[in-house]
Amino acid sequence: MNLKRIGTIGAIAVAGTILLASCAANEGGETPAAGLSGTIDGAGASSQGSAQEAWIAAFQTENPDLTINYDPSGSGAGREAFIAGGVSFAGTDSALKQEEIDGGFAACVPDTGYIQVPAYISPIAIIFNIDGVDELNLDAVTLAKIFKGEITTWDDAAIVALNPDATLPSAPITAVHRSDDSGTTKNFADYLSKVAPEVWDAEPADPFPYATGEAAQGTSGVVDAVTNGTNTIGYADASKAGDLGTAAIKVGDEFVNYTPEAAAAVVDESPAGDTNNGETDLAIKIDRTTTDPTHYPLVLVSYIVTCVEFQDAEVAPLVKGYVSYITSEAGQAEAASAAGAAPLSADLSARVATALEAIVTN
Repeated sequence: MNLKRIGTIGAIAVAGTILLASCAANEGGETPAAGLSGTIDGAGASSQGSAQEAWIAAFQTENPDLTINYDPSGSGAGREAFIAGGVSFAGTDSALKQEEIDGGFAACVPDTGYIQVPAYISPIAIIFNIDGVDELNLDAVTLAKIFKGEITTWDDAAIVALNPDATLPSAPITAVHRSDDSGTTKNFADYLSKVAPEVWDAEPADPFPYATGEAAQGTSGVVDAVTNGTNTIGYADASKAGDLGTAAIKVGDEFVNYTPEAAAAVVDESPAGDTNNGETDLAIKIDRTTTDPTHYPLVLVSYIVTCVEFQDAEVAPLVKGYVSYITSEAGQAEAASAAGAAPLSADLSARVATALEAIVTN
C-alpha cells in the first residue's frame, strides 16, 4: 500500500508494487483496464486518504505490474504539485481556481485542457471531546463564533440554549483548525460564510483565516488534537471521526446529524461550480443554505484533477484506468465501505465517465 507523505513537491518516490481490483464498468463508460504496468504519482486531499488506500489496494489484483503512489499532503499541496508537473493527478477538496487553470499545468500538453471530476463525496463532521457531553447541537452562527474565538467557554449562553438537556462544563473551548492549506477548511469556511455571514466575514479559502484556537497539520492532526485534548472541538472528514462525538448542525428548523445519504442529497441538487468549463470540468457549487432536513450541507466534494493529454504519453492509460476505476460503481462502493463516502449518483457517474473519455491514450 503506497500511501505516504513526501516533503517536496514532485518528489514522490516509487514505493512497492500495487494491485488493482476487479472493477465494474462506470455507468455509461468503459470497464477500467487490466494488465496495466508502470508508475503514476498523485498527491493532495488527506480527506481521500482512507479511500485512496482502499482504491489502491483493490486496483492491484488486476494490475500487479502497476505502482500507484498517493501522498495525502493536503489539497493545496496536491494542486501545486500537479501545476508544477510533479504528479500525474491531484486530489483536491477545493475546485481549481480560475487563475490556476489560466496558468496551465506542466504535466499536460499546452492548450489541450484538463480534467476535473468528483471522485469522493463526504460529510465534514464537527468532532468534539467535551467532559460529560455525548451529544451536541450547534447552529452555524454559534459554530462560527466558536471558531472565530468570540465564544470561548462551553457554558456560554448560546451553546446552553441549543443544548438544554446537556450538562456543559464551565471550561475553556479549544477549537482546532487545520494549519495547512486545506480544501476541508475551505468547505467548512464556505458553509459558515453562506449560513452565518454576519459572523464569518472572511472569504472562503484553503488557509484558515483567523488567528484563533489551535492549529494542527492534516486531517489526522486535527483528529489527534481533539482526541488527546480536553474540551476540544474541530472539523474533519467524517471518515476519520472514529469514536469522537459529532455535533448535529441546524438545517431549517431541525438539528441534523451527518449521513452519507444526506451528503449525497445536497450534492445532487447543487448547481455547477464557478469554473465549470465544459464536459471535462464537473465542479459543483454546494447549496449550503438549504433548509431541507434530509440534506447535510456541511459536505465536501473531493475531485481528481488530471490532464486531457499528457506530456508523458505513457502515463495516460494508467491514469485513465485508475480514475475510471475509482469513479466507477465498484470504486465508489469500495470508498463507501472503507471510508463512509457517499457514492456518486448514476447521473453524475455517467457524466464523469464521459469526461474521462477525453483523456488521450494514443
